Amino acid sequence: QVQLVESGGGLVQAGGSLRLSCAASGLNKYAMQWSRQAPGKERDIVAAINWSGSSTYYRDSVKGRFTISRDNAKNTVYLQMNSLKPEDTAVYYCAAGGDIFKMDYWGKGTLVTVSS
Repeated sequence: QVQLVESGGGLVQAGGSLRLSCAASGLNKYAMQWSRQAPGKERDIVAAINWSGSSTYYRDSVKGRFTISRDNAKNTVYLQMNSLKPEDTAVYYCAAGGDIFKMDYWGKGTLVTVSS
């Protein structure tokens, strides 16, 4: 049974940092993705990483501020978020799939709130 459990969300002031973690179980060699959904908006891909970590993707608005990484020995993927802005406020979801743009499994999300 596949399980993805996000953690690390919370309230932070603009300019601050947070690190999200996603602990995965029941998976083998999956690409991983972080996406987010703000109130009243569609879910958008934030960052993605392939199994080996050799390929990553970032949406333009987070390039240079967010870093996705993974520790396959711990079955965990991370999203380091620096220089946070109020517009980064959203529920952040972890996902796993066979390709960085094709996800099969989703976590329940963790809320990130950035105050101005």
